[in-house]
Amino acid sequence: MSAPRLCRTPFRATMVAVSVALLVGCANAPHDTGAPPAQDDYFAHQLPGLPDNWDPMMSPVDNPLRNLERFQHSSPAVVRQALLDQHERWVGTPYRLGGTTGRGVDCSALVQNIFSDSFHYDLPRTTGEQVELGKAVERSQLQAGDLVFFQPPGPYRHVGIYLGEGLFLHASRSQGVTVSELDHHYWQRYYWQARRAIEPVQLAQRVATTGNG
Repeated sequence: MSAPRLCRTPFRATMVAVSVALLVGCANAPHDTGAPPAQDDYFAHQLPGLPDNWDPMMSPVDNPLRNLERFQHSSPAVVRQALLDQHERWVGTPYRLGGTTGRGVDCSALVQNIFSDSFHYDLPRTTGEQVELGKAVERSQLQAGDLVFFQPPGPYRHVGIYLGEGLFLHASRSQGVTVSELDHHYWQRYYWQARRAIEPVQLAQRVATTGNG
């Protein structure tokens, strides 16, 4: 019975030696010598889903296109949930022209705060500046996170954030921070335009990478 033990010992020693060599290799990465990186990155090629035209000189972890693709299908739900979480934080806050806090907030300050808190994206303070952002979006093409603008009677424009399914989050003069239907006869009558300040996929990426919602 001693022969099998003698056969296993060299094998075990070999495996230990290989493991030590791998650990030493990871702990002591070679210094940059100025030479171009190897064109066959073994560990990178083990990652699933790499495109055929993937450039081995770019780490998959640092590839922004892969990061965006990761949220391609889930982005509306991720953005909508982040906005609903913000609704829970702000709901019932009274409308106050010029206000920026939980004691009172106006429509553009609410939008600015939400984008900063949930998406770490800085919007300008006023509706006049916000309406110049990004690109125009047809009403039929609205997605969660788009800004919707209205021109009600009076000197001030109004802005909210589209949630999806015909709903938008905003600071109403009569109800404070609330959710309203875009097809309500009042909002439908004074609807002006919509803008996409940043693509929904990128908004979702910002939520997921910061852990905020």
